[in-house]
Amino acid sequence: VQLQASGGGLVQAGGSLRLSCTASGRTFSLATMGWFRQTPGKEREFVAAIRWSDGAIYYADSVKGRFTISRDNAKNTVFLQMNSLKPEDTALYYCAAGRSGRNFSMGRGAYDYWGQGTQVTVSS
Repeated sequence: VQLQASGGGLVQAGGSLRLSCTASGRTFSLATMGWFRQTPGKEREFVAAIRWSDGAIYYADSVKGRFTISRDNAKNTVFLQMNSLKPEDTALYYCAAGRSGRNFSMGRGAYDYWGQGTQVTVSS
């Protein structure tokens, strides 16, 4: 499975960005897709995830009410709509996917495949 993320960029505080991640390859084996983010010197942290089968969603507390994750099953694509962005949202955002049989989780260990990362920079 390969994951291709796009949509990052530079935006002012209060602005919006939309990230996309498309899976290719053995996509039939996937059960969940999500987003993590990382800043230099810090651990990669969970942002949001969605389960393909029923659309169940998890959000990190820090993004609830501002970010929305959604999916297009037919295109094997997951989106992250990010509104009311804050400077502390600045990070390298990674798309991730978990195989069937994994627990639906916010932990990094539940995800088997990772995209290359797309940079989001929010200026104050």
